[in-house]
Order: sequence, then C-alpha cells, then structure tokens
Amino acid sequence: MIKKIEYLGFSNCLEIASGDASVIISTDFGPRILSYALDDGENILGWHPEAAVKTKLGTWKPYGGHRLWLAPENMPLSYSPDNEPVEHFVDGALSVRLVPLEDANAKIQKEIAVSLDDEGSDVTIDHKITNRGDSTIEASAWALTIMRPGGTVVVPNEPLAPYGRETLLPVRTLALWPYTDFTDPRWSFGKDEIGLRVDENLQDPQKFGVLNRQGWVAYEWNDLRFVKYFDFVDGVPFPDMNSNTEIYTAGGFVEVETLSPLTVLQPGESVKHQERWELESNVEVRKQ
Repeated sequence: MIKKIEYLGFSNCLEIASGDASVIISTDFGPRILSYALDDGENILGWHPEAAVKTKLGTWKPYGGHRLWLAPENMPLSYSPDNEPVEHFVDGALSVRLVPLEDANAKIQKEIAVSLDDEGSDVTIDHKITNRGDSTIEASAWALTIMRPGGTVVVPNEPLAPYGRETLLPVRTLALWPYTDFTDPRWSFGKDEIGLRVDENLQDPQKFGVLNRQGWVAYEWNDLRFVKYFDFVDGVPFPDMNSNTEIYTAGGFVEVETLSPLTVLQPGESVKHQERWELESNVEVRKQ
C-alpha cells in the first residue's frame, strides 16, 4: 500500500508499507528516503535537520536518510541544493519513482526508484544519473545512507587465505582520507571485517573506502541489522582510488555509501546503480 502521510513535519511524504516493513519518502525536497523500518519497529535511518553546508550555489542540507549524489565528490557541484519539491510516479502497488528537478548547476538529472517486496523487509533502490549537458562527463552514481547514531558499520574483508604461490598479489585497495586515524578507538579490525563504531562524544571525522568484492555492507544498531547488497563489477574503475564502498562518521553522524563504476557519459546517456536493502531484528550485534 502507498499512501500520503505527514512525517517529521513534512506534509507531502509517501509511505510504502507491506505489513512486514515500510519505507517513507519525502516529496517536499530531495529525493530522500526518510525512514526504513520493520512493521511497528524503529527507523534505522538517521535524521539531522540542523546540519547544513553553505556553498556559492546556496545551502545544501543532508536532512537524513538516503540520497543520491554525483561522484567524484566536487565542491560545489555535488552539494547542489535539492530543497525543491520532487515529482513522483507510482509504478506498482509497492513501487515509487522519484524525479527531482534537473540539476542546472551540474547539468545532470537524478532519479531514484524504490520498490518494497510484498513480504519481508527487502527493498530495491534503483539510482540513475543522466547527463543533461552538451559535453561529455565522467560520473559515478553515489548512494549515501545516513544511519541513526549509536551503532557500528561492518565492512567485510576479503576471505583470509594462507601465504603461498596463489596469494602473492593483493586482493583489494583501501583508501584513506587526510583525517583518517586508525588509532581512533572507534575503529576495529577483525579477521573477517572492519568495524567503525559511531560515538556522539567523538567529533573528529573518520572515513575510509574499499574495493568491496563481497557485495554487501552492514550497520548494526541495538538488535537491528541493516544490510546493503550490490553487484560487484570487476575490471572497471571506481572513484576515490577505486572504492565502491565508503564509510564516514563524525560524532553522531554516519553514512554508509556505495558507488557505481566511473562511467563516461555522452549527452543524454545515464549511469545506473542498484542497492538491495534488508533489515533484520533480534540480531545479536557485536560489541566493541
């Protein structure tokens, strides 16, 4: 079922609900997915209405939840304000397509389609960026999800294998930012995964990126486990030193991000990127 509701003070939101899970989308700005929850459960997505970034293009607000951005990150083009109403199209009983105004600054058109399964919690998010300019651009569709504070991001490692003739070469890249500090207590490094804990008392930003061949990244909060799945594409370049998965946190703000391959777009061409979401409850999450 899809219905119009008021949510977080915005009167033109759409709720997609199956009886097992629900997604709430804003059409007053964005597009943004503002809520993802199990039936009668808590929203796993974060909300930061006070946050803002001022640029020469105007004030951009992250608000919260899930959005689509243009990569590689560019100031100010990636931060083009998206505070205008969003056109929406109902494509099925549990599917909505969201089309904001064309971004006249970056000369692109964004589009997000959201489809909730009839049963269970699975959601499919299709992202598309189209070149609306007169010249060629190189772009990646960048899917960023703001999570609620207090949890831990989990990024899988490549399978561990013993040293030998078959393991002489590296298996993936790890990208660091100038402010990445692995002595920070929020980081944890295990055999199977890298963890980044969200701590509202620690304001210094931390970020890293990886070429993630495992095709998933998770966020654990209380007894909830949110997982993004995506298809790994081999043999193609990704932004940020070949990263298709990136994690950022500062204080209570945390983003779980995936990226499509870098693609050369002729005028009128598009790059697409799909995520598949899953939300589980009563999960025994790891402690740090």
